[in-house]
Amino acid sequence: MNSWILRGVSMGAFVTVAWVLVGVLMHIGATAGTIWSTIALALIVLVALLWGGYDGIRDARANQDPDDYADLTMVWLKAGFLSAVIAAVIGWIVGSTIVPGMGPAPLFVALTAGISFLTLLVYVPAFIGVSIGRWLVRREERKAAARAEEQVVVGDGADLA
Repeated sequence: MNSWILRGVSMGAFVTVAWVLVGVLMHIGATAGTIWSTIALALIVLVALLWGGYDGIRDARANQDPDDYADLTMVWLKAGFLSAVIAAVIGWIVGSTIVPGMGPAPLFVALTAGISFLTLLVYVPAFIGVSIGRWLVRREERKAAARAEEQVVVGDGADLA
């Protein structure tokens, strides 16, 4: 299985579950709808950010040269699109048939605007996470190289005395 399919299906399931839970909770108590929606969005962004960060750390440790990095940009873009399609279609079906509190948009709107928004909702935090993960690994490597250089300089001076 391609890595983007795994990420897309997993994030699609997560987004769908979050959306359905928000719909159910809004049906139970509509006054707290904004809070539930905000929490769901924050969780989706957090999961994408952490997973992207993990990918960035793993990729930077596997490839010393940044030119050899995996193309995680396209991996996460395809994963974001797949997760958006899954969440939009399943969410629209569930909202139209089972959970009345979801208030789904017409199918055309769900398949255009919904997919666009959900793609970016997964892709952007994941891409930021990848960048931060790679930066953290490179920062650790620069610090280790600076410490090694200091030890060599100190060692050379001690040998001369």
